[in-house]
Amino acid sequence: MAKAPAKPAARKADPVLLSLFDVQEATLPNGLRVRLLANHQTPVVSLYTFFQVGSRNERPGITGISHLFEHMMFNGAKKYGPKKFDQTLESNGGRSNAYTSTDMTVYYEDFASDALETVLDLESDRMRSLRINDVALKSERQVVLEERRVRVDNDITGIMDEELGTLVWKAHAYRWPVIGWQKDIENITRQDCEQYFRTYYAPNNAVLYIVGDIDPKKTLALVRKYYGDIPKGPTPAPVLDAEPEQKGERRAEVRHPAQSPALMIAYRGPAARDEDTLLLDVIQYALAKGEGSRLTKKLVYDTQLAVSVGVDWGWRLDPGIILFFLELKPDSDPRKVEEALYAELQRLVAEGLTERELQKAKNNLRADHLRELATNSGRAHAMGHYEALLGSWRDGLSLPSVYAAATNEQVRAVAAKYFAPERRSVVTVRPTAPADGAVPTVDAQEVA
Repeated sequence: MAKAPAKPAARKADPVLLSLFDVQEATLPNGLRVRLLANHQTPVVSLYTFFQVGSRNERPGITGISHLFEHMMFNGAKKYGPKKFDQTLESNGGRSNAYTSTDMTVYYEDFASDALETVLDLESDRMRSLRINDVALKSERQVVLEERRVRVDNDITGIMDEELGTLVWKAHAYRWPVIGWQKDIENITRQDCEQYFRTYYAPNNAVLYIVGDIDPKKTLALVRKYYGDIPKGPTPAPVLDAEPEQKGERRAEVRHPAQSPALMIAYRGPAARDEDTLLLDVIQYALAKGEGSRLTKKLVYDTQLAVSVGVDWGWRLDPGIILFFLELKPDSDPRKVEEALYAELQRLVAEGLTERELQKAKNNLRADHLRELATNSGRAHAMGHYEALLGSWRDGLSLPSVYAAATNEQVRAVAAKYFAPERRSVVTVRPTAPADGAVPTVDAQEVA
């Protein structure tokens, strides 16, 4: 079993953020947690429902079922039938959307404050009595399969990302893509859906965030009215992180009709609650945020080895990855580009960041953090994201203070810890001549 992540030291909340978050909290007898934040600047409200379920909670045979439910949840329930959810919401001036990730599924609405009771009625209806039948399942299954064809099977980035997942993880559920494997999507049954819904879309597995022009006391009364009689579901099974230690660099080469080569490189990283996570945020911003970032300047402009370079460090409940994606020129040598990237990472270990780079990263992190909190929707989403991954929405209020305190010595130590060759997995796309019906071919290896 993987070692538990280190607990971060106590963090001091940013005083500016404290003034923005006078949150009222409650938990209903059925386990539904409620977070209410009043903001009377404009007569609008955002409502977010965070379900603690994502591809991490799936198993072989039903991969993709969480994402499938993202679609199924708009398919009608007992009171509001097919197509009625969006029709009712839009007729009240509202809009809705949803997303699924490895660790959570999120549904959200933005609307005028006088539509609050209607929206609570809509959301509670589908939590209580979602319409699940063979006709609805068949329809949404086809939608998801088409989405997979567009975003994965016919997209270079999607192909590479899917291949990378099978390199990085050998045992953990992060191994399979959020959208699921095609054969699993094709064979998920109505019975699978009914069992999954009862377990993961129950009130005791959800948190409701309502931010905007509300009276918290009256709003909580409405939440009790519409959600209070929804029964609890069974306690979801815990997810075991049984991922073994990586013992060497892993590589895969994908041959596919493409305009130019590409590289996707991942280093094993920590879990969201680990004390190193926020320092990796600083490193990500210093390396790849903006046209003047270190990797963009070096690899795109100075040496012209790459067309673009990006770094994605996304928090996860269990240890995730620090991902580098490089689009290359048609005549580029991927190995040469790799070596140039590794040289920059080793320079980071040896020298750290310049004072200007470090301060710029801190400034951009703080600006992006505050920018998200400028709207009702941003505040609701931020609270849900922090509570799901850090354990409490309050932990998000300390982020600017932690970023501001980051030192160059800490940056160097974290870079040395995570950018080691034995933590690395590499996927390379080698272009081939187009052929009708061609599918990618893959060679994979692990170098001890």
